[in-house]
Amino acid sequence: MEFKHIPVLLNETIESLNIKPDGIYVDGTAGGGGHSSEIAKRLKGGRLISLDRDPDAIKTATKRLEGLPATVVRSNYRDMRDVLDNLKINKVDGVLLDIGVSSYQLDNAERGFSFHNDAPLDMRMSKEGLSAADIVNSYSVEELTRIFRDYGEEKFAYKIACQIEKARKEKSIETTTELAEIIARSVPAAVRREGNPSRQCFQALRIAVNDELGALTSGIDAAWNCLDKGGRLAIITFHSLEDRIVKNSFKKYSTGCTCPPDLPICVCGKKPEGKLITRKPIIASDDELEQNKRSRSAKLRVIEKI
Repeated sequence: MEFKHIPVLLNETIESLNIKPDGIYVDGTAGGGGHSSEIAKRLKGGRLISLDRDPDAIKTATKRLEGLPATVVRSNYRDMRDVLDNLKINKVDGVLLDIGVSSYQLDNAERGFSFHNDAPLDMRMSKEGLSAADIVNSYSVEELTRIFRDYGEEKFAYKIACQIEKARKEKSIETTTELAEIIARSVPAAVRREGNPSRQCFQALRIAVNDELGALTSGIDAAWNCLDKGGRLAIITFHSLEDRIVKNSFKKYSTGCTCPPDLPICVCGKKPEGKLITRKPIIASDDELEQNKRSRSAKLRVIEKI
């Protein structure tokens, strides 16, 4: 299956990066190369470093960026400092992170991200390490409950975890369909009538398998430390857990004095490291929503280093 992914908020993202033709930029989530190619096309004398942990994405991005001033590296964006050090690059003028799962990963049944198709219960973006099946078949009820509750905001997390434990005693849970059926049996009929009840648990498992929130937290700090003064960090998120991390990180960077308000003068000496380019997140236009339904939950936040 060809790696296809429609880049969300493409024009807004490119504009917000304020690209300099001779600048150095990092796309930490290359995916299908959509954002990367648009950045690279605007460079004359500059350079793009395009990263992804998914080997399928790396193949596609390498092909799509051929002939452009871009270097494609297989790596988790949280490790961009190491990548840049290996390339003898100290500072960059902009970083883009498009967080979450790609259309290709969702639509490619064999990757096991979707509950719509029967496939091995995998969900590994890197195709390496612990899989969703490993977690489902080995984690305790308490651990599974925490994952479903914290990462999926699932109301019936404990009940689903108990049903998983019961089912795996009879046989190992190996496919997406098997897990989806267990989840469906674990929730009230009224919940099933509202839509597929697997969505939140599958999201939670994907986040756990790929340590997405941990990668985002450390990746933001890595990107910020790699930025030169005047450089911009643009991040696209797709659910509230991710957006909250980005919002709080940007607030930390853009906040100065933290002294109690009743002190007559500042004694902490803290100065803001950045300024918010977007006070509120940018969301998809009506036209984009019509063309790409997966853009409906996308939020773009941008900050500039000062």
